[in-house]
Amino acid sequence: MLKRLLELVVSIAFGTAVYLVTDMIYNANFTQLSTILPSYVTIVCGAVFGIIFFFLVAHFISDAIFHKMDTMETKLVRMSLKELLASLTGVFIGLVIANLIGIAISGYGIIGTSITVVLNIMFGYMGLRVARRKKDEIGVGSLISFTENARGKNATSGKPKILDTSVIIDGRILDLLKTGFIEGKIIIPNFVLEELRHIADSADSLKRNRGRRGLDILNEIQKQTSVKVEIVDFNTKEEMEVDSKLLKMAEKLDAFVMTNDFNLNKVAEFQGVRVLNINELSNAIKPVVLPGEDMQVTVIKSGKEYGQGVAYLNDGTMIVVEGGSKYIGETIKVIVTSVLQTAAGRMIFAKKKD
Repeated sequence: MLKRLLELVVSIAFGTAVYLVTDMIYNANFTQLSTILPSYVTIVCGAVFGIIFFFLVAHFISDAIFHKMDTMETKLVRMSLKELLASLTGVFIGLVIANLIGIAISGYGIIGTSITVVLNIMFGYMGLRVARRKKDEIGVGSLISFTENARGKNATSGKPKILDTSVIIDGRILDLLKTGFIEGKIIIPNFVLEELRHIADSADSLKRNRGRRGLDILNEIQKQTSVKVEIVDFNTKEEMEVDSKLLKMAEKLDAFVMTNDFNLNKVAEFQGVRVLNINELSNAIKPVVLPGEDMQVTVIKSGKEYGQGVAYLNDGTMIVVEGGSKYIGETIKVIVTSVLQTAAGRMIFAKKKD
């Protein structure tokens, strides 16, 4: 129904244009037509051409318009709220400037009107481009912050997350993104990407393999569609290390830093930058084991103390089995005697179940 209505409006506009042109030619009487044809012939001409246009051409134009509208709708839906508000603000400011200039030339008739229309198009588009490039620097983000504060001071779902080199090479961030627990835009700084490329070109085979793994993880992250991923250029006037740039960028964008670097974590806490540490998350979601529980483990190797055996859970938690050295390579049932939480992780002490 809407498509048919659009076709009708376009056809009426075309017929009206034909009528105006033929009427102008008729009244000018260049070819003495007014002495031969009646005056209503211009109306008939406009109506006939409008009907022909409706049946032959209008549906192509309506299809093109609806296609452009679908494309624009898709782009608007994919834009973040901050980017959308910045774009609208830029267009509004551009139109205001264009119309202020247009007031001065509005007295020149059709020429002034034409120039004003051109200025509106130029300044509106220029405002859109500038606002989208500077969306992270203008004050539109304050509305986002106000909305988040209204929901709660610790609301963090909409804030972007900046990935550092360690968390990309680690690779667990990819699995985490696939689960859908991470919300908000994922930002990969250009200097982190350069650092990964530099590591991938290293002469050291270990570093080279780590760098290439990081680049592969980045490619996989960009392919997943559940979270928006964006590579952002960020440069500072003074020379800084990668970690300092990360913290500076996080402060400027009001974003979180995702890392596995213990030192970066401490520095960020000192500077007031929020850090999401994958290792801390991994330790937090490990299953709880209490003394007295039974479990079945496979002893892998001997422990540091005489007679001890070492086994591991699926999440990497080490289990020290008292008297387990003689069961290396065997799967045995053990009973938990104690659990020790250390800075490096959690250790479980157990003994063979009788």
